[in-house]
Amino acid sequence: MVLRETGEVAPGFYVLGHPNTTIYLIKVGERAVLFDAGFTFLGKAYVEALSDLLGERSPDLLLLTHAHFDHCGTVGHLKEAFPQLKVAASARAAEILAKPKALELITRLNRSARPHAEAIGLKPVLEDDFKPFGVDIVLSEGDEIDLGGESIIRVLETPGHTRDFLSYYMPAEKILVASEAVGCSEVSDHMMVEFVADYDSYLSSLRRLSTLDVKVLCQGHNKVFTGEDVGRHFSASIEATERYKEWVERLLAEEKGDLARVVERIKVAEWELLPEPKQPLAGYLLNTEARVRCLAARKGTR
Repeated sequence: MVLRETGEVAPGFYVLGHPNTTIYLIKVGERAVLFDAGFTFLGKAYVEALSDLLGERSPDLLLLTHAHFDHCGTVGHLKEAFPQLKVAASARAAEILAKPKALELITRLNRSARPHAEAIGLKPVLEDDFKPFGVDIVLSEGDEIDLGGESIIRVLETPGHTRDFLSYYMPAEKILVASEAVGCSEVSDHMMVEFVADYDSYLSSLRRLSTLDVKVLCQGHNKVFTGEDVGRHFSASIEATERYKEWVERLLAEEKGDLARVVERIKVAEWELLPEPKQPLAGYLLNTEARVRCLAARKGTR
């Protein structure tokens, strides 16, 4: 199945917030662990959903996949609402989140994304700005978080979308939280390929994740895949990534290496044709420029 709804999607595993930018929660015994923290404007929706589900309890751990603005936007607000909450991420993410320029960019992008709340019909909207936060726990490849019984969360380094990227696999439950490491199927079913840091690393990570035994696959936005649709999503994401590379290489040749012209042609052919709700333009352009630079450097045209 392809799910576009919040609620419990597997025993003890929940999709919370809003379907376009969800957070995920696994609850095992006394443990309640969150994955990612979305746009800042979704802060109220996340806190309300967690309070409804957990009552007086607090989630004890928040695992970040990466330090992009639309995945860490509400961490500071969640830590205020749940003071016991600890934040875990990769060492690279911790370094990024300590840099003033990175924090300024995260704040600016979250502010520019606020009108997206209207496009997805979100109420109530958090009007506050992004609040900086520190990383309490640094994670790396092979680390395991014990949830009790047979349940663990295994940490996988899956670079390519970003260099700080971590995916989280729960082998007992066969759940994978991989966010943009596995591409992003839009509401319209258009597949957005997500290499921003490195094409080859992204494709390698994607193929690695596709070999896991997964029954519930959580991408970064819009949808959760279960059953046979997990394999279909992996195949579609790999194929779309390879096609995108060929397309950009052709555009680079046609535009004689003019990156700005290539980005504009991609925007017109892709983003402008997508129906709402879709990725806010500022974030889309940053990622598209990065993808084009990756492929231009790979071909030696820049």
